[in-house]
Amino acid sequence: MKPAPFSYYRATSIDDAITALSGADGMAAVLAGGQSLVPMLNLRLSPVDHLIDLSPIAALSRQEETPEAICYGALITHAAFEDGIAPDGTNGLMRHVASRIAYRAVRNRGTLGGALALADPAADWLTTAVALDASVTLTGPDGQRSLAITDFVVGPYYTQIAEDEIIDSIVVPRRSAAERWGYYKVAPKVGEYAKSLAIALIDHEKASARLVIGAWSNVPLVLEAGDGACLEGAKKHDLAVIVQNELDLKMPSLSPAERRLHTSSVVRAAEQARS
Repeated sequence: MKPAPFSYYRATSIDDAITALSGADGMAAVLAGGQSLVPMLNLRLSPVDHLIDLSPIAALSRQEETPEAICYGALITHAAFEDGIAPDGTNGLMRHVASRIAYRAVRNRGTLGGALALADPAADWLTTAVALDASVTLTGPDGQRSLAITDFVVGPYYTQIAEDEIIDSIVVPRRSAAERWGYYKVAPKVGEYAKSLAIALIDHEKASARLVIGAWSNVPLVLEAGDGACLEGAKKHDLAVIVQNELDLKMPSLSPAERRLHTSSVVRAAEQARS
């Protein structure tokens, strides 16, 4: 199939893009890497009258570092993280995650901002952003506003981006050098979206731990009971029981097979972090 007819516009600045969006009456889409949007246009799942290309805007590819956090422009590609071009304040977690996204051809063009804007529950960056307490900066006609990632994502494929706003940047707090991470993804084959995705962060020096499960039918979920069990050094079987009980409570719609799959992913991610 081919997309329905639309106009194409290459924005030259953030203000230019906002002006173009404001005049489109809600019938415009912005093009970042296009790895998800273009197929959706071809299948006519996301019909638009106007397509606004953000790729010429250099400000959206910026990298700004402070002692507390790193600010990534929305157009920084997955490949930039994988190749170490983009700074990583997460002890290598973001670089590892980027290297596991789809195929190299996709990583060359796909962007961090584009992935978060789609808010696909099975996408790697969404679960990672929740695990890392990232925040998203939106720019629109009234200026900028910053939202925690958990406030930014309302539900599957649904975010707080207004019709005349774009993602300007993503801010990721630096992690302690003592923190260890684990990442486990289950996918039918390389390049496909995950059926289950878990990230574990454990920092014994700060007495903190964080377990996040993604790639289910809703937004990524922080497992609070599992966090404490990880920090306390619960044995593998005991951790699995705690995680499974929390999944039963917070994700009651899961089938027995799905519950077992997600439990296994969380426990494996935790074991990586603890080792």
